[in-house]
Amino acid sequence: LFKLSPAETYVTSLDFDDDGQLLIAACSDASLQLYSARDGTHQKTLLSQKYGCHLARFSHHSQSIIYASTRIDDTIRYLSTHDNTYLRYFKGHTAAVTDLAPCPGNDTFLSCSIDNTVRLWDLRSQNAQGKLNLATPYLATYDPSANVIAIASASTSSILLYDLKQFDKAPFATFDLRPHEPRPAAGTNGIPEWTKLEFSNDGKSLLVATNHSHGHLLLDAFNGELKAHLPRPFQPTWGGLRAAPSATPSRSALGQGDVSFSPDGRYVIGGSGADRDAVVWDTQGRVTKEGERQVIRPMCSLPCDRGKAAIVLWNHKFNMMATADTEVIMWLPDEHVGMKSL
Repeated sequence: LFKLSPAETYVTSLDFDDDGQLLIAACSDASLQLYSARDGTHQKTLLSQKYGCHLARFSHHSQSIIYASTRIDDTIRYLSTHDNTYLRYFKGHTAAVTDLAPCPGNDTFLSCSIDNTVRLWDLRSQNAQGKLNLATPYLATYDPSANVIAIASASTSSILLYDLKQFDKAPFATFDLRPHEPRPAAGTNGIPEWTKLEFSNDGKSLLVATNHSHGHLLLDAFNGELKAHLPRPFQPTWGGLRAAPSATPSRSALGQGDVSFSPDGRYVIGGSGADRDAVVWDTQGRVTKEGERQVIRPMCSLPCDRGKAAIVLWNHKFNMMATADTEVIMWLPDEHVGMKSL
C-alpha cells in the first residue's frame, strides 16, 4: 500500500513494464510514481509540474516511458526514467489525448484524442507515421499478435478493426454496439461512457469497459457478437467512477478504466463502483437472461479495507495485480484470505 500526498491526489493511470518488474503511476498532482512490483517498494518520484501527466506507458525499455500532457499543450512526451530527461516530443494533437496504446511487437504506439484523430507514432521519429480522422475515437488497443488494432468510436457506438499493415485503408470489420447500449439519460450528450478497450491475451475476447449501470461489454473478438454484459454487483455511484473521455464536462478525476483481464483471459477483475472491494467475473461462467440482456454476474469479490479500485491492472508476467485511487495497492494471492460471495 502506497499513500499519495496530499490526500486529494488521485492516480489517473497505471502500467507495468514488459518484464512485470516495475509499475508506473501517473497522478493528478503532475507527478509520476515509479514502484518495484517485484519488491513492493517505491523507487522514485518524477515531476512533470509544467506539463502535467496522464496515461503513462512503458516503452519496451524499462527505463523509458511515454505520457500525455494535461497542461499547456497536448504533446506526448517520451521520458527517460533513469535521469528524468526528455528523449523526444510527439506533437500534432490539438486537443486532449484520451488513450495511448504501445504496440506489443515493436516501438510504435497509437494515440487517440478529442480532436477526432488517431495517430500512429514510432518512438524513433517525432513525426506521426499515420493518421486517421474518425468521429470520437477515444480508445484504442492492439491485439496480442500486433497485427490488428481496435478503435472505439463512442459517438457511433462502434468498434473499428484495422489491419496494421493497411492502417490507411478502411477497417476490415466494424462492430455495432448500439443494440447493447442503454438509452442515453436525459441531460447527457448521448455518447456512451466507455473507459477502456482491451483484448484478452488469447485474442478471443474484447472487453469494452463502461461507466454504465448495465456493466461492461464482453465481445467475441472475431465477429463482435456480445458474449455478455458484466454488471457491477452494486449500482455505481457517479462520484465513485472516473471520468470517461466522452464525459463533458468531466465530473471526476481522469482514469483509464476499472477492469482488466487476467493473464489467461478467463477472468475479468474490476472495481465494484460502490465499495472498496474488487470483484471477479468468470467469462466462462453461467450466462443468464435478464430482460433482453445476456448477463454474467460477478462470482465473488476480493476484500479490501484500503482504497477503492478506481483503476485496475493485472500484471501479465507475475500472478499479481495493482489497483489505485488515492493510493496504490499491490495484490498477491493469499490462501489465508477468503473471497466474499455475492
